[in-house]
Amino acid sequence: MSAAVEVDKVTRRYGALRALDEVSLTIEQGELFGLIGHNGAGKTTLFKLMLGLLAPDAGTIRIHGQDIAGAAFREVRRGIGYVPESVVFYDHLSGAETLRYFADLKGAPRGEVPDALQRVGLSDAGARRVKTYSKGMRQRLGVAQALLGRPRLLFLDEPTSGLDPEGIHSVYRLLHELRDAGVTVVMTSHILSEIQERVDRVAILNRGHVQALGTLQRLREAVDLPLWLEAQVVPAAMDAVRAALTQLPVITQRDDGVRRLAVQVRREHKMAVLARLSLFDAQISDLHVREPTLEELFLGHEEAGQERRHGED
Repeated sequence: MSAAVEVDKVTRRYGALRALDEVSLTIEQGELFGLIGHNGAGKTTLFKLMLGLLAPDAGTIRIHGQDIAGAAFREVRRGIGYVPESVVFYDHLSGAETLRYFADLKGAPRGEVPDALQRVGLSDAGARRVKTYSKGMRQRLGVAQALLGRPRLLFLDEPTSGLDPEGIHSVYRLLHELRDAGVTVVMTSHILSEIQERVDRVAILNRGHVQALGTLQRLREAVDLPLWLEAQVVPAAMDAVRAALTQLPVITQRDDGVRRLAVQVRREHKMAVLARLSLFDAQISDLHVREPTLEELFLGHEEAGQERRHGED
């Protein structure tokens, strides 16, 4: 795949504060990419830089091969859609009028408006004034305006903020459709459990640095957090299974005294524990492997970063 976004050793300062410190990452064309980090980690600053709204103090950013500081970027930016975290519209315009206004600003055909409304589930509300919209509906209208002009690259800052579970599912279904059609989607979210199985790769920002970058599985392997094996055991066999596992290098073992047994192990010991449990095949009715969540990985990377900074101090 070719790169849609290339960030190379980018630094951005606000006075004495380094919001970003030599950040480098590449986002491939047709990728659904998640950017996560705590408040103040640098996510919004990086978004504004990639959009060309801010200039880096050092380093370069290229979008589809064009430097954001170059004259050619103005044309490239026409192929970019953006949804800020807090979307604001004119209350007295209808949803359809709002999109026609943005279509004119973007130089996009007004004929795209009905399709944009339909894709975010607002066809029935297109004639209503925006002041009657809920927060979730305004958020979906923001996504709709970003789709005008059929952009090749979308930047979405907390795109599911204010949405109910059905709305969240609909937005991600749309994002996956866009990705499958070759559109690059870059998004932030503070709800880590929501995005962990829905993005292709993530970058963890911490204090202006890229703390980690990769697929969820690669981050799991890099942090090497323990995982849990959870089994449903026939009550009569619980003591035997428990005793068999005590002979293995498990970190923690717990059970409810009846049927449920959970064992925490390091990744390198997972297969040995599974092999031992397989000896009790007839006595185990179900087995589940629970990998570390994205939130646990995020916290693990933060702790690792703090330890490194303390070591430097």
